[in-house]
Amino acid sequence: MNDFNNNYYDYNKTSRSGSTDKGSYSYNSASFSEPNRASGGYNSFYDNSGYTRFNQSGSSNEFYYSPKKPKASKGKKVLTGIVAILSVIAIGTTSVVGYTLITGSNPVSTNASGATNSGKSDDNDSSASDSSSEVDRSNLPTIAQLSTPKDAMSIPDIVTKVSPSVVGISCILSNGTATGSGIVMSKDGYIITNAHVVNGAKSVSVLLPKTYAKSENVKEEDLTYKATIVGKDSQTDIAVLKISAGQDLTACEFGKSSEIRVGEVSIVIGNPLGFSLANSVTSGIISAKDRVLTVQDRTMTLIQTDASINNGNSGGPLINAYGQVIGITSAKVSNTYGEGLGFAIPIDEAMPIIRSLMENGFVKRPSLGVAGRNVSATYAEYYNVPRGYQVTSVTKGSGAEKGGIKKNDIIIGINDTAITSLSELNAVKNKCKVGDTVKITVYRDGKMVDLQVKLDEASNAEEDTSTNDYEQQYKNYSDLFRDYLYNF
Repeated sequence: MNDFNNNYYDYNKTSRSGSTDKGSYSYNSASFSEPNRASGGYNSFYDNSGYTRFNQSGSSNEFYYSPKKPKASKGKKVLTGIVAILSVIAIGTTSVVGYTLITGSNPVSTNASGATNSGKSDDNDSSASDSSSEVDRSNLPTIAQLSTPKDAMSIPDIVTKVSPSVVGISCILSNGTATGSGIVMSKDGYIITNAHVVNGAKSVSVLLPKTYAKSENVKEEDLTYKATIVGKDSQTDIAVLKISAGQDLTACEFGKSSEIRVGEVSIVIGNPLGFSLANSVTSGIISAKDRVLTVQDRTMTLIQTDASINNGNSGGPLINAYGQVIGITSAKVSNTYGEGLGFAIPIDEAMPIIRSLMENGFVKRPSLGVAGRNVSATYAEYYNVPRGYQVTSVTKGSGAEKGGIKKNDIIIGINDTAITSLSELNAVKNKCKVGDTVKITVYRDGKMVDLQVKLDEASNAEEDTSTNDYEQQYKNYSDLFRDYLYNF
């Protein structure tokens, strides 16, 4: 920026030869006043070009453009002022006369004493405007107050009520240990948790909260009891445990998830990151109802909340403003993909599964009697086959075997509904009843074949699930939601 050439010239600057150069400007720091340069302040000059130049020691030069206006003569200034005053008077007079002729009223009203009341009115209007703009901010409601009904319990009271019903779940696995949370549903020791919390466990134990301690010197192992897995259902991610604590437990109060409203308060109690943070309380709102997610061939309808849910919270309660359990916390989406995305199984949908597990140890569902894996889009394109559910094994004596389904068949339809995955197959199959006959369309040796298959009763919760290697690589339940998010 040392050279600035835009038809700019300075008569005070000379070229190296000593002659005046009117065609260009050459930067010369000597032209600035020495006192200002020494103090480090801004130095500037202005000429008739319209450019003002600033320079500060150690910085680049800056320009802004402000053209200098030519000076007007005194006679023209006086004449311009007189014309302006006459124009204002003419416009004002014309406006008053016109208003009087049109409305027939005097635009300026007077009181009995002859004084106008416009000033008083303006004062009143001003005071009224000031008072209306004032807002009392000394007692604004909190988010919790805005999201709860008038007859709701306070959060501390809710915690006092529900905490004795929240327990810790500890599992010994073949490759380590895992922890989670659970909900006491009966005083005789039945406890609800997630199926993924106890999946693959060699041994399961339950840690009761300190409210059950009979003295202050009670240790953690004194509140830990061995648990029996009554039953678990991986498709709905629900499991039921049973302990014998030698005392009555405090059962939770169940609410109705069908009655919740989006925006109302939600509270989570659990054991995030292990028992060192046992019975941690977080709160938020219900972000959405009936959120349908398909994860590892499981289609689940869940409640979405922004209450903080972390590893270890799984299996704990989602609580409403009345201290009632309305859901079973299932998982959160990793902060790699988003924040404030937690999910819970609605209690209305969980209760039939829980009762079936307590009565039978498994959930009665119609079953085809097959196991297999999904055919991905890449696999289908490479081998020139349709997408669907490829059968890897057929249960002996099952309806699938009797109906003619064979290993390596690709199921592409059920009851004339096209499917591309096990989740879509189960969505249609589970609407049927045990003993119903369904039409199964398979792809075999380059042809489509229709088969009639009678549905059996599923013998356990693990039947009709995918077994491909990719799904075997999942290490925790959060990874399942990561797979779901890949769909976006």
